[in-house]
Amino acid sequence: MEEVIISAAITGGMTVPGQSAAIPITPDEIIESAVGAHEAGATIVHLHVREPETGKPSSDIGLFREVVSGIKERCDVIVQPTTGGGKGMSLEERAAVLPELEPEMATFNTGSFNFGLFPIAERGNPGDFEDWEVDYLEGTRDYIFRNTFADMEKVCAMFRESGAKPELEAYDVGHLYNIKYLIDRGLLDTPVHVQFVLGVMGANAATIEQLMHMRRTAMDLFGDGFTWSAAGVGYPAEYHLAAMCLMLGGHVRVGLEDNLRVSRKKRAETNAELVEKAVALAAMFDREPATPDEARGVFGLKGRSAVAF
Repeated sequence: MEEVIISAAITGGMTVPGQSAAIPITPDEIIESAVGAHEAGATIVHLHVREPETGKPSSDIGLFREVVSGIKERCDVIVQPTTGGGKGMSLEERAAVLPELEPEMATFNTGSFNFGLFPIAERGNPGDFEDWEVDYLEGTRDYIFRNTFADMEKVCAMFRESGAKPELEAYDVGHLYNIKYLIDRGLLDTPVHVQFVLGVMGANAATIEQLMHMRRTAMDLFGDGFTWSAAGVGYPAEYHLAAMCLMLGGHVRVGLEDNLRVSRKKRAETNAELVEKAVALAAMFDREPATPDEARGVFGLKGRSAVAF
């Protein structure tokens, strides 16, 4: 399609507030940031929630309900909660958004891997982070982001029951073969939507070569039975990958979950700034942002009237 579906990852579940004052924390801040990202051109807002008092990533379904309901009241953007959660959350906690909220769309992580954030703490200066933030970041030195076959099979059933469309997060090439297994078992409906998430320490790198490798592998495995997007972690990876997606007919994810810079010299102050840069980049390739309803048609979503919030 000529239009590009732009996702904005608003706050994340693995970053900590000490990394940037721009990261929204409270429900009101997350809602405001999501609405601003949509007004800037985002078709989808990808959502985590945080403890309002501390900023610590949370799986509290009450916070999720407050955020998704608040966004829905103010705009028609596609609201996409995470089932990835954050470090220390159980699968049941992570995936509770499916039966509780029955969203149009949610993310689905497609394999286990080491997820390292501890270098962030090593680069920090004394006083940059609260004690819990240092513990959280350092704790990833011994952290495996668990998504076993049993986990994935269970989550597939939860997606079916809730009527939500999964966005399949593939952090490494082996995850694409996991998706093929789930399709062959009849656990995922085609066409699938795959997002290549590149640049996490412990998974595949956010380079043009690796994006092309992931895309070629997906084409070999799924033929015409998939749509795709990419998220580059960090700067300038976020926009290098975005440019390749725009040239090759894919879609784009940006946002403070993945990257904190608008340019090499300027840190982002809002998610809207990051979306605005993606929109400007898209215009250079004669691609315009898709409306939420256009994206609903592409993905075959059930519609915002069918959610449970």
